[in-house]
Amino acid sequence: MSQTAAQYQQALATCRHIFEQKTHDYGTSWRVLRAISIADQLFIKAKRIRTIQEQKVQKVQQIGDDIASEFKGIVNYALIGLIQDKLGDDNAEDLPLEQALAYYDAAALQTMNLMLDKNHDYGEAWRDMTEESFVDLILVKLKRIKQILHNQGQTVVSEGIDANLMDIVNYAMFALILRGV
Repeated sequence: MSQTAAQYQQALATCRHIFEQKTHDYGTSWRVLRAISIADQLFIKAKRIRTIQEQKVQKVQQIGDDIASEFKGIVNYALIGLIQDKLGDDNAEDLPLEQALAYYDAAALQTMNLMLDKNHDYGEAWRDMTEESFVDLILVKLKRIKQILHNQGQTVVSEGIDANLMDIVNYAMFALILRGV
């Protein structure tokens, strides 16, 4: 296994652990979220990271979550978005923990495979990028998702919501890898 794949899986394991614990505590309450709500949750987390990054003097945060935890939240909400896209959000049934984890693992595997394919073609260019760029790219992808939703899910030549969500996961994972998570 390549170093990138191993680092990706290690960082993903920390995200999955949080997802599993929260699903144990709250069930799959996220099943009621519509695509726009997931996009807004992702936006809130990305904007919070950007706000922290832009503060020249590190202030004491009133909320304990740091940048790494916000990136983990981005990974988990984007994977939830992929699961919701697959299951549809009109049927907001609770899922058993094992089934939710199976959907999570399938979405994460598909996303990692996309990263490996792109990583092969782009030569790991992300390793020379900044964390600020990852946040900016996540925000761009979110604006695209919101526009696609405004267009009732239709695109002319562009990728759909699922491809944008996978890219969001991968940008957040790159940031986590570079942070040594």
